[in-house]
Amino acid sequence: MEIDEVTAAFEAYERALIANDVDAVLSFFAPGAIRFGIADQQDGLEEQARWRRAQGPLPPGRRLKDTTIRAYGMGTVIVTTLFGYPGTDVLGRQSQTWVRLPEGWRIVHAHVSEPRA
Repeated sequence: MEIDEVTAAFEAYERALIANDVDAVLSFFAPGAIRFGIADQQDGLEEQARWRRAQGPLPPGRRLKDTTIRAYGMGTVIVTTLFGYPGTDVLGRQSQTWVRLPEGWRIVHAHVSEPRA
């Protein structure tokens, strides 16, 4: 059940991310979530909201590869995936820790990285 629920939430998160729907993306994060990006770091929703609103949309054609979604207990799910864009074979890495909170599944920790050239 956890896997199905988080899979649906993760897919909705990805759609919001690709659409550059900042409010929808933020709605998937818990208030105290920590996110480490390629050249950035946010602690909490306020910092993430400021950062996301200052960013442009993702490049078109984002694709995911080797997405793994695993439950650990009844309320924690880890999502890992590789991502890339057309015109390059470089794949970045993304991981998220989802926790079932009273308001539903939320990301409490996220990490995004790309290999250095």
